[in-house]
Amino acid sequence: MVIYHLSTECYPIAKVGGLADVVGALPKYQNKIKGIDAKVVMPWYNKPFVHEHEFDIVFDGFIHQGPNMLQVQVMKEKTDVLGFELYMVKIPGLLDRDNPYGYQDESFQFLAFQNGVLHWLSAMKICPDVLHCHDYHTGLVPFMTQHCPEFEFLKGVKTIGTIHNGEYQGMMSWNMANYMPSFDSYKWGLLDWNGFINPLASMIKCSHAFTTVSEGYLEELFISFRGLESLVREEFGKAYGIINGIDTEVWNPETDPMLDFNFNIKNAVAQKKKNKEKLCKEYGLKPELPLFAFIGRFATEKGADFLPDVVWKSIKQSYGALNIMILGSGNAYIENKLKEYQHTYTNFALDLGYKEHLSHKIYASADFLLMPSRVEPCGLNQMYSMRYGTVPVVRYTGGLRDTVEDISTGGAGLNFTYPGVDDIVHAMNRALAVYNQKGVMKDLIYANMNFDFAWEKSAEKYIALYNN
Repeated sequence: MVIYHLSTECYPIAKVGGLADVVGALPKYQNKIKGIDAKVVMPWYNKPFVHEHEFDIVFDGFIHQGPNMLQVQVMKEKTDVLGFELYMVKIPGLLDRDNPYGYQDESFQFLAFQNGVLHWLSAMKICPDVLHCHDYHTGLVPFMTQHCPEFEFLKGVKTIGTIHNGEYQGMMSWNMANYMPSFDSYKWGLLDWNGFINPLASMIKCSHAFTTVSEGYLEELFISFRGLESLVREEFGKAYGIINGIDTEVWNPETDPMLDFNFNIKNAVAQKKKNKEKLCKEYGLKPELPLFAFIGRFATEKGADFLPDVVWKSIKQSYGALNIMILGSGNAYIENKLKEYQHTYTNFALDLGYKEHLSHKIYASADFLLMPSRVEPCGLNQMYSMRYGTVPVVRYTGGLRDTVEDISTGGAGLNFTYPGVDDIVHAMNRALAVYNQKGVMKDLIYANMNFDFAWEKSAEKYIALYNN
């Protein structure tokens, strides 16, 4: 079975969030299953990876996008260093940029990517068994393969869509239809939602099946899906919740080259302490105090807008009996407010930006990881933290609900129900009480490190879905 994963992100080439981690790991683990040949197709970016590896040009052609003629090059990484064949689509001025997102012509950009991929496959007579489309950026592919005569060659290919984050749907005006490959006008309803072209809605309508990245998140979409609630109810028969895994080869505290002190379950307590002491020394924190950490984007869906108030309130209520470290970036107001507190509290450390190496060090050093998410389709950070013996403190929602059970019911994490500063701080106070019980804390470290979040089970579920 030949599977092409289509995505705008893939770790380690280009990463903004969990999408990259999934696309960078799932095909690798699928390829460990007999008879499976999984590949990744993504846009070309001006990133270190593409300059540090060799590529062959496997296709060079042109596509029409409205009145525009665009050159399309497809390049394959020579050595399959990631554990799968990697193809990158380059279109001068569109798919040759520094970052995946943030451009005013994103709709045109993502349309060009989808158009270019399907043109390449059709022109080269490459007919995969499955086109696996990740998020709205590739959401028009199921429609285009079925209803655009230009891609008639691909009409019978099975399309699977995965919703990594339903908050982003890629809505665009109907003027953009002028830039799509021609299609029968009576099919317009498969693209439309409330008067706009909605790629995510179209993916749900046109794909053979669609998945969410946890069972809990699928349930939540029935009642909160930014206007698509009725659609997901209507199409429920082809909906599946499959929890993400983590790449246990990359996220392995025993072999992780990014850690100062590696460890396994036998020496975790002592080695985590060494990592924590080194990190605290670097950032001016007190290693004898419990360390709470937040890693992620400063977005309201992640509950990051609560962080400034959580910092001052938790430090005030505990009389300075804890450390807090935050790594992330995004919302300028949140960044500036946290910068103020950086100079106010010696118990608080802030590092702005996306820093993969530092995130690994924090997971290995922190006692507790904060995830106060309003929305969390799956969440990978809690799995990384548990793998590294760090206790997750999470809101009971989406994938966090599926992966973190509270200590009160026999689990190894701490949950809170409502998104808000008081509930977060209350959960932190519970964590402080746990921290002061050294035997309990040690048991939690061991219990979390024993959880199996490897991709093998989920990879098998996707293969079963492809065969369905």
